[in-house]
Amino acid sequence: MRGTTVSTIELTLCDIGFTGTAPFAGTETAPLVIGAFVMGALVASSASTRAAFEGAVALDGSSTVYPISEAVGEEFQGANPKARITIGIAGTGGGFQRFCAGEIDIADASRPIKPTEAEACKAKNIEYIELPIAYDGLAVIVNHGNTWADCITTKELATLWAPSAQKTVTRWNQVRPSWPDKEIHLFGPGTDSGTYDYFAEAIVGKDKGTRGDFQASEDDNVLVQGIAGDPQALGFFGLAYYEENKAKLKLLGVDDGNDGNGKGCIQPSQQTVENGTYQPLSRPLFIYVKKTAAEKPIVAAFVSFYLEHAAALSKEVGYIPFPQDAYASLRKRFEARTTGTLFGSAPTVGLTITELLKREQ
Repeated sequence: MRGTTVSTIELTLCDIGFTGTAPFAGTETAPLVIGAFVMGALVASSASTRAAFEGAVALDGSSTVYPISEAVGEEFQGANPKARITIGIAGTGGGFQRFCAGEIDIADASRPIKPTEAEACKAKNIEYIELPIAYDGLAVIVNHGNTWADCITTKELATLWAPSAQKTVTRWNQVRPSWPDKEIHLFGPGTDSGTYDYFAEAIVGKDKGTRGDFQASEDDNVLVQGIAGDPQALGFFGLAYYEENKAKLKLLGVDDGNDGNGKGCIQPSQQTVENGTYQPLSRPLFIYVKKTAAEKPIVAAFVSFYLEHAAALSKEVGYIPFPQDAYASLRKRFEARTTGTLFGSAPTVGLTITELLKREQ
């Protein structure tokens, strides 16, 4: 259980620009439900002058973003016991399918919305507010007992994961001759995962995909267990899942060959992801809010709370918060109900949040 709480988390209707209340009938379809998290210490002395929110908010999507949304949901429900926050982990692609079908209020995403997904939303007249919430680094992982690999280059990763490597690059010494002549067993997120999409674009190239002969799962915990139990394994997933399981896994550094990003092999950490030296496997994470849902007090309150506490809660569960001025810009974006995506045809791999928000200026 998470031990840190956030102070002063109740919001009044005036805080988010509403002067009345309206019921919200949520669709109870998400597979996971967060139980009420009662925190007596958060009962404010001015509670009698504040309005608690009630109703349902439905989220689904990325398993990478899930721990942040779960933390936010627990804290929000602590202040609003009649609120019901449901969170699914269908993967980024699966979340967008439900979002663009109008089934959920918020999509958790570990990559930007794709043009095909944006078109699907448009076909259903669903406008969305795109909100980056934190940084993540994709961790390249091997078994804890691996004694030969400490660093891997992006060229070696491409050699290993390119579509042409399927059933041809199958041994460690094919990646680097000094590594042993042993089978290499690959693990990674499934193709519905935004983590998969980002890794494929960053390492192999845009719209190329990867080899398909690897053990795939949308559940990062399944990948953790697979790599931990296989001495010849290599895989990738979000840094937070490595941090939770570092005693049974080994983290590799990555060398992108560009000394301008930092010389040599660099491991992901809060510092290297935030300062941009861990490239190209650093990325922003997102929530996408349905504009019509944002007009409901319960959803607006939840999203405002999310942005207010994303820095503290994302750090608490192992992710890297943005600078505070970025969250201020994102709160303005939500308050203005600014729709659409900041991502177009311009390159997105290795983009910092500051560079991203400049696109809107």
